[in-house]
Amino acid sequence: MQAAIKSATCDSCRIFLLSLSLASVSLTPVLAQKTPKPSGPKYDLQTEAKIKGTIEEVQLPPKGNEKQSVHLLLKSGTDTTDVYLCPKSFMDEMGMDFTKGDEITLTGSKVKQGETDLVLAREVAKGNNTFVLRDAKGGPVWN
Repeated sequence: MQAAIKSATCDSCRIFLLSLSLASVSLTPVLAQKTPKPSGPKYDLQTEAKIKGTIEEVQLPPKGNEKQSVHLLLKSGTDTTDVYLCPKSFMDEMGMDFTKGDEITLTGSKVKQGETDLVLAREVAKGNNTFVLRDAKGGPVWN
């Protein structure tokens, strides 16, 4: 009788441990998931264009946020376009400097972020300097 109770108890323990391990395995992916970061617009080769214009405004990220992108408001004819360049830290590493009134030519992808039209710059030419910000497929070179 005692052997039968011991055997039943061990079987119960095995079933309990098995169910516990299965529960932990099935919960692991749920616990390991991170909240997805909102992603910005993606470079689209189909909407790539060359734009020439004058810088109306340079928008730098606040101090301490050098990984955020630098924006330019570019005036081309009667149009003003919001142009995303690259993180401020990369711009500094490359020795890029833009100021209001600079004439530039850029190649970039015209995309939408929400309801806003903007351009993700791939190359920017200022004077005799050309800065490459993205590879031929539109992938950022600063990563």
